[in-house]
Amino acid sequence: MKEKILVVEDEKDIIKMLEYNLKKEGFKVVSARDGEDALDMAVREYPDLVLLDLMLPGMDGLEVCKSLKKETKTALIPVIMLTAKSQESDKIVGLELGADDYITKPFSPRELIARIKAVLRRSSDKEKAPEIFNSGDLSVDFAKISVNVRNRPVELTAKEFELLRTLLKAKGRVLSRDYLLDSIWGYDHAIEIQTRTVDVHVRTLRKKLRSAAKMIITVKNYGYKFEAEEE
Repeated sequence: MKEKILVVEDEKDIIKMLEYNLKKEGFKVVSARDGEDALDMAVREYPDLVLLDLMLPGMDGLEVCKSLKKETKTALIPVIMLTAKSQESDKIVGLELGADDYITKPFSPRELIARIKAVLRRSSDKEKAPEIFNSGDLSVDFAKISVNVRNRPVELTAKEFELLRTLLKAKGRVLSRDYLLDSIWGYDHAIEIQTRTVDVHVRTLRKKLRSAAKMIITVKNYGYKFEAEEE
C-alpha cells in the first residue's frame, strides 16, 4: 500500500500541482486549507507524512507543526515544511519545533518527491526500540512517547525525544554529530549552525533529565553516547 500524504496549503493552484505530482508517483493525497483543519485531518486520516505550508491563514505552519509534535497520536508523523521564506532563522525554527525537513518555494516537483521519499525512508528505517526502557532514575515508554525521572514526568520536544531514543537504541555505541544530524534532522553533512543544533539539544535534554543526565556522555571532538547505569 502506498503512503498517504497530507498537503496543508491555502493556495488552490499549489494544491492541484502537488496532488497531481504526488498521485503520479502513486501516493494517496488528502488536503487541508488551514491549520485547524490540518490538525483535525491528521488525527482522522493519520497520514504517513505532512507537507505543511508555513504561511497559512489563522494558525500558521509553525503553530501547526508545534501542535502536531505535542500530541501523542501525531507526534511521530514526519513533517516537511513548505516556505517562501529563505531566511536561515525561519528554517531553523521549523526544525527546532520538530519538522523533519523543509523546502523553499519555488521548488521543482522532482526535488519535492526526492525529499519526501528520503524522509519516509528515514522514518521507516528506524529500528524498533523496546517499548519500555529503564536505567537508574530514568524510565522511557516508547509506545506512549513519555519520559519519567524518579517517577516524575519530563516534558520533551519531539526532537529531544527522538535524540534520546536514538542514543538509547545505539546501546552504548558512540554516535557522531554527523550521524545524529542525518538520523534526526535529515542532514547528510555538517555545517557549524547544524552542529550547534545537536549540541543545544543535548544540553537542553540533559537539563530536563536532571539526575539521569549523567548517562549521556560526551565524546570529545566526535559526538555522544548513552551509558546505562549498572544494575
